[in-house]
Amino acid sequence: MALTMTKEEREAFLADVHVAVISVAEDGHGPLVVPMWYSYEPGGEVRMITGRTSRKGRLLERAGRLSLCVQAETLPYKYVSVEGPIVAVEAVDLERDGRTLARRYLGTELGDRYIEDTRDVAGNVLFRMRPERWLTVDYAKHPRSL
Repeated sequence: MALTMTKEEREAFLADVHVAVISVAEDGHGPLVVPMWYSYEPGGEVRMITGRTSRKGRLLERAGRLSLCVQAETLPYKYVSVEGPIVAVEAVDLERDGRTLARRYLGTELGDRYIEDTRDVAGNVLFRMRPERWLTVDYAKHPRSL
């Protein structure tokens, strides 16, 4: 029995709210692996915001690609891992990018408060990654899943 997700299942799962764990190459070390907020719409690009001069931002620009994994932490377990090139690094539009992402993770009230509290933070950029390689598992498809 195959435990892999269909294209529609994997894209819907990635579009749900999860904290991603990204992995990006770092010369002379193992890859940097850190949690990160993101957004995704089926068929589109993964969108993430971070400081351009942060360690994460510098490594993302230098590497030009990243891996990302999201998971369900309750039974039955499932995950989607995706890897691909960074196709754009651009200035953050506070309303389109920042507020939307903050509300995705914090809800309207806390998301808006977060944006107001961080409005003056300079140097954030939007990274857009195009998914190329997918790895998925959905243990609900196992005949003896819990």
